[in-house]
Amino acid sequence: MSDFQRFGLGTYQLTGPQCVESVATAVEAGYDAIDTAQGYQNEALVRAGIEAAGRDPEELFVATKLKTDNLSYDDAYDTAHESAARLGVDSIDLLYVHWPINSYDAPETARALNDLVAEGTVDRVGLSNFRPDQLDEAREHLDVDIFAHQVECHPKLQQDELREYAREDGHWLVAYCPIARNQVADIDEIAEIAEAHDATPAQVSIAWLLAHDELAAIPKATSEDHIRDNLAATELELTAEEVGIIDDLDEEHRIVDFEEAPWNQVDA
Repeated sequence: MSDFQRFGLGTYQLTGPQCVESVATAVEAGYDAIDTAQGYQNEALVRAGIEAAGRDPEELFVATKLKTDNLSYDDAYDTAHESAARLGVDSIDLLYVHWPINSYDAPETARALNDLVAEGTVDRVGLSNFRPDQLDEAREHLDVDIFAHQVECHPKLQQDELREYAREDGHWLVAYCPIARNQVADIDEIAEIAEAHDATPAQVSIAWLLAHDELAAIPKATSEDHIRDNLAATELELTAEEVGIIDDLDEEHRIVDFEEAPWNQVDA
C-alpha cells in the first residue's frame, strides 16, 4: 500500500508513446502519484511509463477507475483484477467508480468494491462525479470508508457543497481539471496574484487548491515544461489574503458537462 499523495499526474487523453513519455517524465521529475482509468485505455501505458523511469508501480500511488459499463458485480470484480494486472500491481492503491451512470447500481457495485478490498485487490475505494445524495446512498452499502471523491474543481467551480461533505465525512476531494484547461488565466485576480509571485495563473490555481486541507489535485500535462511547472506549484505558498481573494470568486463554470451527468438529472 503506497502512501496517498495530494498531488499527482492526470492522464486523461494520454495515449500511445506520448503517454509513456509523459508519465516517465513526471516520475523522473518527482511525481509520486498517477491517476488513470479503464476508460482512458492507457493503464498498461502508465505502467510502461513508470517502469521507463526506473520505478516499480508498487512504489507509487496509482489510482484507476471502473468504466461505467463495468459496474455490475461481476464486471467490476473481474475488470478490477484486469486493471491491477495492466498496472503491474498486486493491489490497486485507489479504485474509483468513475461515474454513477450506465451500469451503476449502488448495492451491486458496492458489493464488488467491498469484496475487492476484503481480498486485498484494492486498498482504498473512491467515487467520482457523485451528487451528495448519491454519496449518501453509496455509503449505506459500502463496508469501507470512502477514501476520496474525484470531481472537477478549480477557482471557476469551487464545489463548496462537496468540499463541505468531504470535510464532514473525512475523505479527500480530488480535483480534476484543476486549472480549468488554463481558463484560470482569464481571471484578473488570479493573474495579479501570479504576477506577484512570478508564477503562472495555472500554478496559482494549483497552489490555491492545495492551500485547503481537504483538497488534492491531479493536473494533466503532456510536455516536460508543463509537467515541471505544475510540480513547482506545490512549493508556491499563497498568503491567506490571496487564498481569500480566490475563495470569494463567485463564478460557476463547468468544463466537463453533458446531459447524462448526475448533476443534470431531474432528481438532482
